[in-house]
Amino acid sequence: MTNRSTSPHPSVLVVGAGPVGLAAALLLRARGLGVTVLEASARGAPRPGSRAIFLHRQSLATLAGADPALGAALVGRGLVWSARSTHYAGREVHRRTYHPPPVHRAPFSALPQPVIEEELRAACVRAGVDVRWEAPVRSLSSAPDGVLVRTPQDVHRAAYAIGCDGARSAVREAIGVRLRGPRSPHTFIVLDVADDPAHPVPAERVFHYRDPRLGGRNVLIAPFRGGVRVDVQCAGRGGEAAADPDDAAAVAASAADWLPALLPEGHPAAVTWSSRYRFQQAVADSFVDAHGRVLLAGEAGHLFAPFGARGLNSGIADAAAAAGALAEGDVAGYADARRRAATLNRRASGRALTHLTSPWSRAAQRLAAASAPRSRRAGRWLDDAPYGPRDAGIPGSKY
Repeated sequence: MTNRSTSPHPSVLVVGAGPVGLAAALLLRARGLGVTVLEASARGAPRPGSRAIFLHRQSLATLAGADPALGAALVGRGLVWSARSTHYAGREVHRRTYHPPPVHRAPFSALPQPVIEEELRAACVRAGVDVRWEAPVRSLSSAPDGVLVRTPQDVHRAAYAIGCDGARSAVREAIGVRLRGPRSPHTFIVLDVADDPAHPVPAERVFHYRDPRLGGRNVLIAPFRGGVRVDVQCAGRGGEAAADPDDAAAVAASAADWLPALLPEGHPAAVTWSSRYRFQQAVADSFVDAHGRVLLAGEAGHLFAPFGARGLNSGIADAAAAAGALAEGDVAGYADARRRAATLNRRASGRALTHLTSPWSRAAQRLAAASAPRSRRAGRWLDDAPYGPRDAGIPGSKY
């Protein structure tokens, strides 16, 4: 084992080379701080877990502020929808058309997480970030004057560390912090389907309440560059939510039968990734350790249902706040602000989850759908509610 205590040390260790960790490293470098990223996986290894496909305007602006070339690449390689629509029992109840904005003002970019990570890695190389692959954290300890992290190859010392190592965070465990919050009994199936230029999916996000093509289940269809995300809420016929995991297994196993009906005729419906979830809505007890030397960001500090794209986008907001806190010496402020943000985001995504699963909400949806032909307000409510409040209550930020 090599002890690096006699060589210059990075100012900050970032644990995790997913999108939040890479964003944190880039934003730290933009503020002049030295940074080393420790990643447990090998370079290029497939990454397990959820896959984000949506960067909001605020996230794009944050990343572009650190590296304008990165911001341009994320927009250029992504997709901006031409419209979004909402259907109830097979009938359209709301539609909004987008006018293509100038590239520098893109309201969002829909692109696969591997592409997001590829561009972030390139930006980190340009910024001089040192990424150590195959460097899982074996132990982490902090003291009033800094942090020590052991990996199989090295001992790393730094003034601070940021844990961006996901839901099963070794950093969070090492500092004795727990995630707390409920897990939904309702199961969702998420599929990514490869694009087919011969039978393209319209560049529109479409939400279906009680889709008759899938036994009255709720279905979200969200295109991104190179593919389309299909998100299915498992439920019994007639829209009754089902908590039985066998229901989800049966629906997932029969995807080859029902998926073609959701796509343009002739589309091969080639699934590139799939998963089943019972979403946990959890927030860490604290976003820093007892010495104020270790910070948590992204899924190391919070887990949300994905409605409203709050997972990755709130993680990038965490990364920006962490970089600012370390540059300005306000770790306590980071802990308070980002835990409050996480709590508000959990509440917002929880409202979306309740909207999709509550019997009372289903009754309200039915009434709104009946009113939608005469009331644009009813249609807008049906369109907005599956994603939770637009503003999570954080001044100046959606996340």
